[in-house]
Amino acid sequence: MRLAMTLMVRDEADIIEAMLEHHLQQGIDIIIATDNGSVDGTTEILERYAAAGTVDLRHHPVHDKRQAEMVTQMARDAKTLHDADWVLNADADEFWVPNNRSLTLKEAFENIPTDLHSFTVPVVDMIGAPAAEGSGLDRLIYRDRRPVDELNRVGLLAHSTHDAAHIGDPEVNVAQGNHYVSLASHGEPDPAYMIEVLHLPWRSWKQYEHKVRNAGSAYEVSGLTPSPNHHGMRDYRRLLGGTLLSYYLVRHPSVEEFEAGLADGRFMLDRTVSDEHLSGQSDVPFADDLTTLGQATGRALIAEAARIAELEDELIRAAADADALRAEAAEIEAELGARLEREKKAADEHIRSLEAQVQAFHDRKIVKAADWAGARAREAQREAKKLPGTLKNLRRR
Repeated sequence: MRLAMTLMVRDEADIIEAMLEHHLQQGIDIIIATDNGSVDGTTEILERYAAAGTVDLRHHPVHDKRQAEMVTQMARDAKTLHDADWVLNADADEFWVPNNRSLTLKEAFENIPTDLHSFTVPVVDMIGAPAAEGSGLDRLIYRDRRPVDELNRVGLLAHSTHDAAHIGDPEVNVAQGNHYVSLASHGEPDPAYMIEVLHLPWRSWKQYEHKVRNAGSAYEVSGLTPSPNHHGMRDYRRLLGGTLLSYYLVRHPSVEEFEAGLADGRFMLDRTVSDEHLSGQSDVPFADDLTTLGQATGRALIAEAARIAELEDELIRAAADADALRAEAAEIEAELGARLEREKKAADEHIRSLEAQVQAFHDRKIVKAADWAGARAREAQREAKKLPGTLKNLRRR
């Protein structure tokens, strides 16, 4: 059984070597990687692994957000070039592991039937204290299980979306973000061999600020139009507005919040990655006063954003009400117009009827007068004809 992983990366030098080592130790046979124009040393690290034969390295230096196209080609090549039975499409900040930590990924997939075709893989966001720099491998050791409403209160929309594992297929398509593939799932693996992804999305302020800037500027030139609520674009707007650092800090719980969260289950300790002692960039913590100030500023910004959102919602509702009133007024106006038109038509018809009746009356009067005059004329003619005889009789007398 051959297991392949695809990877598209840009400027991930703080963590890429740890990520590669983890998955090679987990039994990945080949990692197909596309370097997206890195300038921080990521390319050189990938080249070392390519020289060792464990990475099939490609280059796409144009920052045009063509991830779906690039990953789809790598996923297809996993089958056509490397004869992979299963393919995992990963990001540089993801560590794929079996739920049963006594197994490796290779051992788990050896027990997952390929007739499943594909299945979803849960992604667990790992959290810890914030840091100015560093990979966070020994710091981000808590599974973030905060409910969504609590995430919303610190400026986050939701936890990360699941990933997808799929069989090797020369015609597979991978959607932007690696969350979905074109191969329909025919079930889930046996729970004994289920896998998950440990995700380190905010390793340090330096890494995250750079990632947000890269992603946002790439979208600007790509011609693509992500959703206004796309998490990367939301943070890109915050970066441009000078508030991203406060948002970065406030999403990390304080020591007291971690203690309370560990007690009630909102956080869970998980040292899977930390215990591997992988090579990563050393952490540089923030000063406590800066963290406290930044978190307070972040909370104030989020509260203000919430108030603005409420006002926007009110405006939207008011606009909807106004549209409804305008539609109702237009409907009434149309109804009144139709009624007036009907009444005007009826009045016109009534007037025409009256005119016809008057005309008929006049016509009857004229006919009667003509008949009377004719009768009188005929009577006069008769009398005229009698007149000579009458005169003659008078003379005789």
